Amino acid sequence: MVDVAKPHIRPNNPNFCSGPCAKRPGWSPAVLSDAPLGRSHRAKIGKAKLKRAIDLTREVLQVPADYRIGIVPASDTGAVEMILWSVLGARGVDMVAWESFGSTWVADVTKELKLPDVRKFVAPYGALVNFADVDFDRDVVFTWNGTTSGVRVPNGDFIPDDRKGLTICDATSAAFAQNLDFAKLDVVTFSWQKVLGGEAAHGMLILSPRAVERLESYAPAWPLPKIFKLTKGGKLIEGIFEGDTINTPSMLCVEDYIDALEWAQTLGGLAGLRARADRNAAVINGFVDSRDWIANLAVDPATRSNTSVCLRIVDPAVTALSDDAQAAFAKAIATRLEKEGVAFDIGSYRDAPSGLRIWAGATVEASDLEALMPWIEWAFETEKAALAKA
Repeated sequence: MVDVAKPHIRPNNPNFCSGPCAKRPGWSPAVLSDAPLGRSHRAKIGKAKLKRAIDLTREVLQVPADYRIGIVPASDTGAVEMILWSVLGARGVDMVAWESFGSTWVADVTKELKLPDVRKFVAPYGALVNFADVDFDRDVVFTWNGTTSGVRVPNGDFIPDDRKGLTICDATSAAFAQNLDFAKLDVVTFSWQKVLGGEAAHGMLILSPRAVERLESYAPAWPLPKIFKLTKGGKLIEGIFEGDTINTPSMLCVEDYIDALEWAQTLGGLAGLRARADRNAAVINGFVDSRDWIANLAVDPATRSNTSVCLRIVDPAVTALSDDAQAAFAKAIATRLEKEGVAFDIGSYRDAPSGLRIWAGATVEASDLEALMPWIEWAFETEKAALAKA
């Protein structure tokens, strides 16, 4: 039994939640003072703010000029759902999942849309599917980064340039931290409250020219609610991609997103954001790799996320317990750290294997993660000592 002294250095910011994520360093409510509150989002000032958010998104994410970018309702979930219901059914679809959110899209397509030609490729938590089995002449739906498993695709090389189907990518915990290969992606979705720490309820929808062509040439057999409609009279509603949103957005949230994007520019854009996330993940992985009681859930280091780092407790005294007892042990660690005020919301996702999940995106400071690691070890050893006495 190792006796670990209680650490003295605490993280300055204990917010390591995987969504909503930590606000950027230096953030305060004062940055929202220019929000046009009480004004119509359709007024000149409102449209200008929305257009500013779209333009900054294109600049920071390096989205090709011929791709459309729109602000849509209901966070990333809304963005994914509206495109699934709008474009699927034109050809067969391969649904790919290796964590809970990807599995949600599989369930929606098979149980709600009930499409006749669906193939499912599902890998267990910690692993990645074999994309060689996926047929890109069909439509393909997948997540770039598995938020609840900590497993990501290393790059877009597995997607052929001459594909016939559309690639639909849920990138909500990858955008602004990983290099999305837009030439390989026809639809990209994400939400503001992830890597840039924005406020919730708004989603982003990015469409390639091929996706636009599908929307304008294919009409699904089922009715679409208003908030899902991207076309009118067989043509794309261009206003959605110029700041004329489908429903009323929060101008306070828009201002916050603009602030985060402008902060990203001060770092050098995507390269700076990715470097911060890589550095943060390296702090966690360095700690994990030097201990024998904790491990990264992602089996292959090449697929480890640099945002949602998912960990499991592998100490023999813990793995000998029942699944419920292992989950209780991991939860006790997270609870102890929360009571100490050094880490909030780092328990694993409810559908994922028990363990810890620590956000390492760009708004987190590496120094805070360095301060957190000794606390995790202290909490583990404290809980293990309690277990031995029980």
